[in-house]
Formats: sequence, structure tokens, C-alpha cells
Amino acid sequence: MAALKWTDVQDIAVELAEKYPDVDPTTVRFTDLHNWVLELDGFDDDPKRSGEKILEAIQQAWIAEAD
Repeated sequence: MAALKWTDVQDIAVELAEKYPDVDPTTVRFTDLHNWVLELDGFDDDPKRSGEKILEAIQQAWIAEAD
């Protein structure tokens, strides 16, 4: 599998849903979300490249994934 980048919103959401199955994604703060993405196996991108829009997109995709 290729390294995950911030633009891989759907893949990141799937990974988060698998890694944190008991977490309600609607309650996750963006600071925690940012750190959790950085900790994912296979994630390799500049931490500074994420912004609120990207984190919001990841959170929305995770919510959809969790449903």
C-alpha cells in the first residue's frame, strides 16, 4: 500500500475507524484527530500540510464510515 497523505481522506477515515472502533468521531477534537492521523501506520506526509478543511473532511468521512 502506498503511503497515506492528507489528501487520502477516505483511506484515513477507514484506518481511523479500524484503529479506534469505540470512539465516536463526532466527539473528536481536531487537535486529537491531527495527532491520531500522524500516528497511523503508513501515514507519511508533512504534519503542517493539514488544515481545518482537511481535518473536517476526514472527520466527516469517518462519521460516514462509522454508520
